[in-house]
Amino acid sequence: MQRQRSLLILIVVLIIAAIAVINTISIPLGLDLRGGSQLTIQVKTTPEIKQITDRELEAVKKIVEGRINGLGVSEPVVQTVGKDQILVQLPGVSDPQQAERVLGGTAQLEFRTQKPGTETQLFAFQSSRAELKAKQQDSIKSNDQAAILKNQQDLQKNNQAIAELFESTNPPLAGKFLKDAAGEPTQNNNWNVAIRFDQKGGELFAELTKKLAGTGRSIGIFLDNELISAPSVGPEFAASGISGGAAVITGRFTAQEANNLGVQLRGGALPLPVQIVENRTVGATLGKDSIQRSIYAGSGGLLLVLIFMLVYYRLPGLIADFALIIYALLTYATFALLGVTLTLPGIAGFILSIGMAVDANVLIFERTREELRAGKTLYRSVEAGFYRAWSSILDSHVTSLISCAALFFLGAGLVKGFALTLALGLGVNLFTAITCSRTLLFLSLQFPNLRKPELFCPNLSTSIKSGAEVQS
Repeated sequence: MQRQRSLLILIVVLIIAAIAVINTISIPLGLDLRGGSQLTIQVKTTPEIKQITDRELEAVKKIVEGRINGLGVSEPVVQTVGKDQILVQLPGVSDPQQAERVLGGTAQLEFRTQKPGTETQLFAFQSSRAELKAKQQDSIKSNDQAAILKNQQDLQKNNQAIAELFESTNPPLAGKFLKDAAGEPTQNNNWNVAIRFDQKGGELFAELTKKLAGTGRSIGIFLDNELISAPSVGPEFAASGISGGAAVITGRFTAQEANNLGVQLRGGALPLPVQIVENRTVGATLGKDSIQRSIYAGSGGLLLVLIFMLVYYRLPGLIADFALIIYALLTYATFALLGVTLTLPGIAGFILSIGMAVDANVLIFERTREELRAGKTLYRSVEAGFYRAWSSILDSHVTSLISCAALFFLGAGLVKGFALTLALGLGVNLFTAITCSRTLLFLSLQFPNLRKPELFCPNLSTSIKSGAEVQS
């Protein structure tokens, strides 16, 4: 009995927490529900790069993601399609021409020299940029469009102010001279970024580092006129600079940070032009209609399921209805906490997981009825119902989760949304079907008026008694 009470307290706490999360965090809507723009970007080859590999495509994708930040879009979707295309979905963007202007064109990477006497200003601007980016992330999570736009404008002003603290080399040390950039681990469990230039780039880099060595001023690495790194050069290179065409950028990077910087540098070094081959707009009206129909479908289906469970399974059905409502609350709160972008296929996955949640309860209750018909006491029948149904429930959920994993990792776009919401729903269902339903059902057996076999199995033979004991 004490265990059931403890579990009941846990369930109540989770319900309160779920309601608080739902009221605090809004779930972002995908392109098909909210409306916006969708662009397909074709990456083209050049005489220098005659074949686009996954490495080049990933680098161009990183550049596109960086440019999307200039649009101030919340919850964008950027993914590779095939061997030479990138799909971009921009929810809420009603001006596809603006998106096309921002996302088109070849990336521009340049190494610049920091101007003398600007060290304090650079530090202040970089600190300010870090704060602005943190605010922008908070605005995106809360889906505050006005704040997103204001923060983006402030970031653009900040980027321009930083750019004015640097000047180009003569001749310019541009991305076309960079041959490779990649993260590499160190002995101290940190990561560096190794860069390598061609012969001409190595000469220009040596001159640049000789000029800045020991001065405290930085090399400004700019991608599309935005500072992505500002390493300094030690005084030991004051005589001849860093020669040989290779260098290492240190800075206590994590593996992810080093990889991201390496991808950005490689993308800026690629002379790969991109072209917008498709640019279409998804209307907001379609999104509103889709949401409304989805709400009707989900609410209607859930209501019919609740009525069926109550009529056919009596008291266990009523308890299952409470468990389903708890399931819906916890699943929706999980979506909000994890920042799941809700799409039409995602809603379909959620509704399908409700059906599987019902299926778990049906297995339990049918097993319980079998035990009652076999002559066992009510308590033993309920206990055996959960025990005997568990293996079937686990098997069905594991196989479904395997399917979700295959859809998520091998699928793309909306298919991923369906797989993710279905998988999350299945995970929550394991908790609600076993813990919530079981706890509520055993607690009901503590009340004499509810300890009647006919409330669990109608038309049960009168020779079968309810059983004297109700164990705790």
